Amino acid sequence: MTCEEAEKNLALLLYGELSFEEEELVEVHVDECAACRKALARERAMFAALDSVELVPSAAALAESRAELRRRLELAAAPSGLAHVRNSGFWDKIREGFTIHFHFAPGLAQVAGAAAMLALGFLTARVTPHSLGGFGSSEVMPLASSRVRYVEPVSPGRVQIVLDETRQRVLSGSVDDEAIQRLLLTAAKDPSDAGLRVESVDLLKNNSQSAEIRHALVYSLEHDPNAGVRLKALDGLKQFAEDPDTRKALTQVLLKDDNPGVRTEVIDLLVQRHTDAMVGVLQELMEKEDNGYIRMRCQKVLQEMNASSEMY
Repeated sequence: MTCEEAEKNLALLLYGELSFEEEELVEVHVDECAACRKALARERAMFAALDSVELVPSAAALAESRAELRRRLELAAAPSGLAHVRNSGFWDKIREGFTIHFHFAPGLAQVAGAAAMLALGFLTARVTPHSLGGFGSSEVMPLASSRVRYVEPVSPGRVQIVLDETRQRVLSGSVDDEAIQRLLLTAAKDPSDAGLRVESVDLLKNNSQSAEIRHALVYSLEHDPNAGVRLKALDGLKQFAEDPDTRKALTQVLLKDDNPGVRTEVIDLLVQRHTDAMVGVLQELMEKEDNGYIRMRCQKVLQEMNASSEMY
């Protein structure tokens, strides 16, 4: 690798965006080149300066952004016909249902709107926790954000306004509290926010002695579509690498996970205990693995176990 090629990859190296082969080539070059070592030191200093500046959005702004993102994702995932209905007719009909008209016979849309409002109230009562005790020295602060969705004149000098409102409660407490853990377990499976899942799993992994949390970490490792979440879950399961159920899950992840970083971490955990079953798993992985670094790692482990790289 030339100095020019190495310098182009320094930022990617610090962000962890290089493949294992590219990362090894850059590190070998930097070890041998004083100029590139200085360049890498400058990059690290710049990254540290950038990381020291942290902008923390308010809870209300964050909630509004997440709600808007979910809405746009739903529209993008919906069929074109359904998306058109959502953009026009459907919400217009719901809005019409909530609108008060001064005539004797309410239309069908008003009946549907009243039913929707009744159902919404029922679901909100069922979903919202009635008691959030057990938080120790928790602080509860209500937050609200609103957006004007629709305005309509109803009579001379009077107007009717439809608001979209989002209400929040800010909770704080110990990660060891059962109530906090329940909320974190729910957040760890939020399908719409990978960042929220990463933060939640990162907090839960330090309490993996709990069987419920350990099962949640295994679920995230096996099913979460985000590699960062899976790596956080894997970090929390390291101390249970000898547990039969955990080893079974690790074996499946090793053979099926599409991220080479995850597969490499799993190999390092599984090879701590050499078994005949482990030989078969590594041989099977060698048959289909296309990542050169992982193939080399598997071959080295098999040699240490006096086993062949091929299946018989």
